[in-house]
Amino acid sequence: MIGQSEIRKVLPHRFPMLLLDRVTEVVPGQRVTAVKAVTCNEPWYQGLGPDAAPEDYAYPRVLLLESWCQSAGLLATWESPDPDVLEGQVMLFGSVSGVEYHRPVLPGDVLEHRASITRVVDDTVIIEGGSTVAGEPALTVGLAVLAFRPAGELRPGELRPGDPAPAPALA
Repeated sequence: MIGQSEIRKVLPHRFPMLLLDRVTEVVPGQRVTAVKAVTCNEPWYQGLGPDAAPEDYAYPRVLLLESWCQSAGLLATWESPDPDVLEGQVMLFGSVSGVEYHRPVLPGDVLEHRASITRVVDDTVIIEGGSTVAGEPALTVGLAVLAFRPAGELRPGELRPGDPAPAPALA
């Protein structure tokens, strides 16, 4: 079993946005199974009052998908982790498709994320999978595309002749 210390060596995420608790299986270059326990102590539940309806406690879908994506990112970077996003390679999610939500996830539920690499093309990894709660489907991801780029290429730099002018800042 792989715990927080090892996860933090691979992913750049930290509380409150590190949404994986442990990894129960990893086969580098092939598949991963990771676990996230949902609790009512998480920041997104703090605004709920005593009269909140049961459906108000549904784990936000965007966070369910983010948690699965973190397991996919962990798989994609397992063999060469680089959690320092200021140097080295930066992992970018290019797209996610075929996403289906099957059931609400509530505090007390333990999510089991499964992700499998289906293809690698140069610096791009294609992954599929889903999440279950007690064996019942909660999320299906048909396809996620991850791309790796050098950190230096993503930093703002000086304009060179012929480069377009930057967009004006929004007020």
